[in-house]
Amino acid sequence: MKRHLLFFATLLSLASTTLVSQITKSPAPAANEAKGKQPITHETMWLMKRVGAPAVSPDGKWVVFSVTEPSYDEKEQSTDIWLVPSDGSKKPRRITATKGGESGMAWSPDGTKIVFAAKREGDETSQLYLLDIAGGGEAQRLTTLSTGASSPEWRADGKALLFQSTVYPGAPDDEANKKIAAERKARKYKARVYESFPIRQWDHWLDDMQAHVFVLPLDDALMSKPAQPKDLLANTVLVKQAGFAGVPGNSGYDVQPTWSPDGKTIVFTATTERNTTAFAEASYHLWSVPATGGEPKQITKGKDSYGGAKFAPNGRLYCSFNPNNDKVYNLTRIALINPENGERTMITSGFDRSVESFEFSPDGGTIYFSAEDAGLVRLYGMSSTGEKIQPVLEQTAGCFNGFSIGGEKTTVLIAQYETAVSPNELVRVDVSAKRMNTLTDFNAEALKSIDWQPLRHFTFTSNGGKAIHNMLALPPAFDEKKKYPLFVLMHGGPSIMYRDAFGLRWNYHLLAQQGYVVLLTNYTGSTGFGEKFAQEIQGDPFVTPGNEINQAADEAIKRFSFIDASRQVAGGASYGGHLANWMQATTTRYKCLISHAGLINVESQWGTSDAIYHREVNAGGPVWEQGKVWREQNPIRFAKNFKTPILLTVGENDFRVPINQTLENWSVLQRLQIPSKLIVFPDANHWILKPEDSRYFYQEVQAWLKKYLGN
Repeated sequence: MKRHLLFFATLLSLASTTLVSQITKSPAPAANEAKGKQPITHETMWLMKRVGAPAVSPDGKWVVFSVTEPSYDEKEQSTDIWLVPSDGSKKPRRITATKGGESGMAWSPDGTKIVFAAKREGDETSQLYLLDIAGGGEAQRLTTLSTGASSPEWRADGKALLFQSTVYPGAPDDEANKKIAAERKARKYKARVYESFPIRQWDHWLDDMQAHVFVLPLDDALMSKPAQPKDLLANTVLVKQAGFAGVPGNSGYDVQPTWSPDGKTIVFTATTERNTTAFAEASYHLWSVPATGGEPKQITKGKDSYGGAKFAPNGRLYCSFNPNNDKVYNLTRIALINPENGERTMITSGFDRSVESFEFSPDGGTIYFSAEDAGLVRLYGMSSTGEKIQPVLEQTAGCFNGFSIGGEKTTVLIAQYETAVSPNELVRVDVSAKRMNTLTDFNAEALKSIDWQPLRHFTFTSNGGKAIHNMLALPPAFDEKKKYPLFVLMHGGPSIMYRDAFGLRWNYHLLAQQGYVVLLTNYTGSTGFGEKFAQEIQGDPFVTPGNEINQAADEAIKRFSFIDASRQVAGGASYGGHLANWMQATTTRYKCLISHAGLINVESQWGTSDAIYHREVNAGGPVWEQGKVWREQNPIRFAKNFKTPILLTVGENDFRVPINQTLENWSVLQRLQIPSKLIVFPDANHWILKPEDSRYFYQEVQAWLKKYLGN
């Protein structure tokens, strides 16, 4: 199943007493309205409270969610669970208070308890805890597995939980897992041994451990001695296959388990083709296993991929669907699956946007889902058969992120909502009245003091005849009559889009803070503009996107008199870093460049990245066939054209765009005596996550820009 990774992944929110005005166009404030406000700083940005995704109680009356209170001292950072009535009649209140963060909150069917995963005092790994919301008291530990526990889900009768744990192959129980772990720790040698691809993922070397599904009876677990959970996949034929794995993510594998309505079976996602990913796209399928154990049965068939199974209140099985067709990008659609024979009915086949997540109305008659659309993330509703797809409410700004639905008769929909000038807060969306109201305002005071404006959107027609969407972030103390240098910021992916969202890793307004207009272009290959637009980057990774970005800069200069055409810079990360290196090879219009985690050599990138096959698909064949992409769209082959001063940054633990790419680039720049600077973050992966590393990164970016643009 394709997983397109975002470099500038957003941590978002919104704060005000009502968000209705935030989703309609807001005029830019007059200059005097910004008096008394200050430009955003790294401290202001980093210390914003981070509001997690909601979980609505079955009756729709309550919402639990996490709040992270960040700190520059990571030991002082905390994440706790909060509770708020869904009607907003009371302020949110904290219901846990520990240093270890909680995740995966799930309500009991009767709405009186929640279960969650956390690593608390005495835990070597994350365990499941039960908290009685109605009765109060301390959370009770439910599991003590040496391999940990995560992603809990209640059975419909409230008498059992399923969850996941990553275990050693062949271990039938936890004692066996402990024994294997001890044996490996006692080895006198250290070696990693592989016989097939893949060997690395994101920022870690892979081992042979597997994600399995467990069931925990709760009758005894609620007594003084918890019951022992049962590993449903241990010693099955399925997990003994060399290519078995769950769906890959940045931190591991996920088999996405869920209960059937009668509680007799569990449906999950897995592949048996992980060991073929050097030369083919792996297919992921839905499987079912009896809740008492047994050999799993494959539900879906064929070469396409299925995942994220959910049963509707009426008992029907839905899931996400991705075709495997040697395209660099395909829309994620919703499919209705017959669990007996795997027969599928496509529900969103006529909708030209990719579904991010979906939930059901209480009666199962309506499916609500989120999807990217031209810089925004909208909520949509449709019938359970896929008819009458339409936005839940009018929206011209911001992004709806994680959302949850509860209620017995009336739909209670609670979602995260953010914009570029407001991080995530929780909102209640009234689907009948087509409006929303805020439930939380954790960052309201901090937001009041910041001098910034909502993003400005514009679209132009490229030389290739395509509509290209753009957004502008304006500097503090902005004056239409003044002139500002232009910072062309290029997004990663490429199968993502620039969103009207608040982010930490490339915060638009923090980059604009020193007096720059920041241009955000959704070039060919971006998502949120239809499947064809996203697919058209295949076989043309740099030429067309690069041309469109330069044309966007020209268009912005023509449209907005406050942009100084004589002072332009460009930068980006991941695919945006690739594009920065392509600009180095093809133009001298920019005073300086910034490339974070950017490739310089598509050939050596293919051979050293943690994922390789999709690069071959994009290039039209393997490296040794030397097709046009390998020869004509490879920045290092044009090194004789390099002239622009460039800042290179990279995380030493980046396996997606390995450090060899940045080192190759550095060697070329030094050989050609081009003004350049290299910064390596030893503790970073593809993203710069540590707070002090992030602060230093922004300082260096701003110093680099100032050096070549002046004040």
